Amino acid sequence: MRTILLQAEGPGAGPAVVELSPGREITFGRGTASAPVDFPLDHPGISRRAGIIRATEDYWLLTNLSHDSTLVVENPEGGGEFLKVAPRRVAAPVPFEFARVLLPVADGARSFLVFASQHSFIDPDAPETLTAGEPTISGFSLDETAKYFLVLVALCEPRLRDGASSIIPTVPEVLERLSEAPGCAGLTRAAVNFHIDYLARTKLRVKPSSGSRKADWQRAALVSVALRFDLVREEHLTRLSG
Repeated sequence: MRTILLQAEGPGAGPAVVELSPGREITFGRGTASAPVDFPLDHPGISRRAGIIRATEDYWLLTNLSHDSTLVVENPEGGGEFLKVAPRRVAAPVPFEFARVLLPVADGARSFLVFASQHSFIDPDAPETLTAGEPTISGFSLDETAKYFLVLVALCEPRLRDGASSIIPTVPEVLERLSEAPGCAGLTRAAVNFHIDYLARTKLRVKPSSGSRKADWQRAALVSVALRFDLVREEHLTRLSG
């Protein structure tokens, strides 16, 4: 079962995180007391029902319910890629694993983030005659260009440098370590916490042991899985500095 996560961004943007499993859909917009939406965006310039997001396996569909406003979906961690969803456009497929949805308003734009689940890839080692069937799904599909991967590398750094180390960096320590990493200048403590939670929930799918506290077990479990399966290796440490 793959899950898409929506994260609020900016003031009055609704619940911190909404989970959306495949086949389900949610509405977003300003909403009203008598007709609330699933993901409220509290701004007078946003339609009461601005759009619909539907989770579909490893991607998602965006419907623009507005009659006159174009929605923009950008890849915050890519090379400037974006797509436009025209007014009244139904079920536009969004290919980005990590995306920001922008809604135009008079004072700029309001936005929220969407984290899709792992993407499917053909096994590069499979014989050419076998690639026509179902693609091989990676056990742990990680985008090494994404910020969440840099967070994972920072968590694993002490153990990579000293295999006997028992140190697991705290969130403030991760934030400080990434302060000079490329593309991380605007990273916040809340963003680091979200990336850790995203890795734990969706990417590495770790589970707590009985009696463990979330603040401790997630980081420790992520490091354990990442190093056990060589998802993070010593050569990745070069990514932590410019």
